[in-house]
Amino acid sequence: MAKKGLGRGFDSLIPIDLLDESFDPTAGDDHKVSELRHIKIGDIVANPDQPRRQFDEEALRELTASIRQHGILQPIVVTPSDGGAYEIVAGERRYRAAKEAGLKTMPALVRTLSAQHKLELALIENLQRRDLNPLETATAYGKLREQFNMSLEEIGASVGGKSISAVSNTLRLLRLAKDAQHAVAEGKITEGQARPLIDLDEAKVKELLPKIIEEGWSARKIEEVVRETKQAAPETYTPRGKQNPYAPIAKELETHFHTPVKVKTTAIGSGQIVISFKNEEEFERIKSQLL
Repeated sequence: MAKKGLGRGFDSLIPIDLLDESFDPTAGDDHKVSELRHIKIGDIVANPDQPRRQFDEEALRELTASIRQHGILQPIVVTPSDGGAYEIVAGERRYRAAKEAGLKTMPALVRTLSAQHKLELALIENLQRRDLNPLETATAYGKLREQFNMSLEEIGASVGGKSISAVSNTLRLLRLAKDAQHAVAEGKITEGQARPLIDLDEAKVKELLPKIIEEGWSARKIEEVVRETKQAAPETYTPRGKQNPYAPIAKELETHFHTPVKVKTTAIGSGQIVISFKNEEEFERIKSQLL
């Protein structure tokens, strides 16, 4: 699998970014069975057995706009079909959006169905052995989600009955700054110590990480220091007449979730996405969209 330049589009609030091959337990197998190609849009066909037939139109418009601006950030997965065509295994939303954006070709990982199945089994077998470090586990979850169309519930069931929240929390480790990811993978800090550092900017992580390791800070202490850091950092304000750069994203999220959304940032570059809900029923609706 090509590592550089293959991230994920803006279709989730559990972003995976790049799947780092150094944490991918089946990277070697992937290279053997996958071929990255740029395929003509006209040669790609949707899978008639795709279980997901309903696609959020607003989300598709957002993805189309992103593709027009940035191009395809993550390849779809296809298998050779009759007459020189390629059938989509994973990534039909990206295919539809690319087609709508007017692209003539798009990147795709080409695998046979048997190779796809074997790679899925290899990932699950690696996870079931339970000898992976947390970043390898998170990367394997991300790969199952992105390249095999598995839901968080299906991933949890395949590895011994883990809950959706457990799978989601592990996936969030992929949002750690790279230094923190490697510290977790090398056993220098625990997963519990790493969680408060999720979404903290790289500069602050570089500052805190040596102290955490050398002084053996507890997860609670790290949470307190991170909280104090965020409280001490003044929130940015937008001078009159200057547009907030996150305003378009906040507007898109409001449209997607049908509820007010605010994006708050601080002077050190960290921030929060605040999604409002009126009652328990609305909370459950938003939660189902996120998961």
